[in-house]
Amino acid sequence: MTSEQVRAARALLRWEQKDLAAATKISLPTIKRLETIRGDLPAQARTIEAIRLAFQKAGVEFLDDGQGVRLKPPRKKKGE
Repeated sequence: MTSEQVRAARALLRWEQKDLAAATKISLPTIKRLETIRGDLPAQARTIEAIRLAFQKAGVEFLDDGQGVRLKPPRKKKGE
């Protein structure tokens, strides 16, 4: 996961850095620091996983190419 993906995912969700910090229980200063460094997140695996899980729970998908993010398509209701 890259800092660019983190910023893009936050933008899709209209989350501020404090929202991501709350969703992951990672300190706000850590979130800010991770987002300032270009490329792969310089963090421990458990920190990256916490960020990934928070975004996935909120409806973000990480693209297979490892470069992008998108919102999950809405689930169809029964009978549609």
